[in-house]
Amino acid sequence: MTTPTTIVIFGASGDLARRKLIPGLYNNFCKGRLPMPFSIIGYSRSDIPQADFQARMCDSVKEFSPSSFDETKWAEFAPSLDYSAGSFDDDVAFDKLNKKIQAIETELGGEGNRLYYLSIAPRFFRPVVAQLHEHGMSQEHNDLWRRVIVEKPFGHDLASAQALNNDLHKLLDEDQIYRIDHYLAKETVQNLLVFRFANTIFEPVWNRNYIDHVQITAAETVDVGHRAGYYDSSGVLRDMFQNHLMQLLALVAMEPPTSFQANAVRDEKGKVLKAIRPLTDETIQTQSVLSQYDGYLDAEGVAADSKTPTYAALELYIDNWRWKDVPFYLRSGKALEQKATEIIIWFKKPPHLMFPIPDDQEIASNYLAICIQPHEGLHLRFEVKVPDTDSDMRSVDMDFHYSDAFSKAEIPEAYERLQLEALEGDATLFTRSDGIEAAWTIIDGVIQRYASENAPAVGRYEIGSWGPSESDDMLGKGGREWRYGCGEHS
Repeated sequence: MTTPTTIVIFGASGDLARRKLIPGLYNNFCKGRLPMPFSIIGYSRSDIPQADFQARMCDSVKEFSPSSFDETKWAEFAPSLDYSAGSFDDDVAFDKLNKKIQAIETELGGEGNRLYYLSIAPRFFRPVVAQLHEHGMSQEHNDLWRRVIVEKPFGHDLASAQALNNDLHKLLDEDQIYRIDHYLAKETVQNLLVFRFANTIFEPVWNRNYIDHVQITAAETVDVGHRAGYYDSSGVLRDMFQNHLMQLLALVAMEPPTSFQANAVRDEKGKVLKAIRPLTDETIQTQSVLSQYDGYLDAEGVAADSKTPTYAALELYIDNWRWKDVPFYLRSGKALEQKATEIIIWFKKPPHLMFPIPDDQEIASNYLAICIQPHEGLHLRFEVKVPDTDSDMRSVDMDFHYSDAFSKAEIPEAYERLQLEALEGDATLFTRSDGIEAAWTIIDGVIQRYASENAPAVGRYEIGSWGPSESDDMLGKGGREWRYGCGEHS
């Protein structure tokens, strides 16, 4: 990447820019991965002198990427940081920003590529893109690209997501839009496709003939905290299911793509999401659980009669050849016992056992645990014979941990990876408009049914537990149980 490139961060005074975006760009610079030459312009409503902006970002890198901070490297990186102030619908401010970019491009050797990062509230997506279009800042020409990264949440429901897609498509081509989901850039998530399609020992059994069910968990120990007001208008289904969990499901269940090109991968993900069987008024009663942790209603900003769930569990089915009648169990919640994001592939038990074991003893199922955070790695559980017995069996683990096999420096932050992919024009780890809308179709259906008169009740669960007992009952009706397969309590 040798064409001059300007990166503009809208919302540069915000928390995301401070914690993730600037540290990520700095780390990519240290690794020699940014285009050369480059410039980074922060844009927000706060009036911050350039020197102060550089000093603030230096403090951010020291705090959030201390292991990589180096005074000499920062001295090389800092001159590339500039700042421009203005509101997100200010015509004069955008004209000033455009002239600043043009002046910097002249210093760098001529007109170059531009990456715009919308680290702003969703209500500002449309006005910012409209301003970019109005000032000729988003139109591609002379083989120079213009790309826009859009942060989540992408819409509040299906209708708003469709409206936002329509608005953006009036001003941008689809291949200019990079809708971000940072879960997709985690190393273990990226490894899913390599694990499935580069290892012939697993792909032949990755189907309804050998897999009993799949569990996908994203558990958090923190409560809603200072985000209570925002969270009460969102809830766990919008906050975690529509994006993160549905994307993980798609990666687990998709068919092999024809290539590792972005659209080939996203085509297969879209097919899976569109094949998910929607929950009906009848199945919503037995295939979903929504709940709040004790004390949620007392949080500042939460409505006294709020029905917003902080925990949800869904039982979903994919109506295609590979996955017919295999349940996919998805759960996520706040204020739970442990922080864990993982996928567990439960295999079916052998159809017949010839070993002389007691009638009341059951052989344990094999499972594969794909651990996304905090323990990045893989665990495969299988049965072995206990020494000095005829046929007593015990479950053992075969495991792989990124921290053991690779140094910590080799595992980049998700945002660092996504920045690089956007600069290189690889949209594989970003979501496409049809995938966004397909996921919303499923989750919006659940939300709407819980808003109806005959909806199941939103229950309660204890802080520090694994969630409501109704969630266990949902799996129990099929003789299954939730499992945490990646940590010391597995």
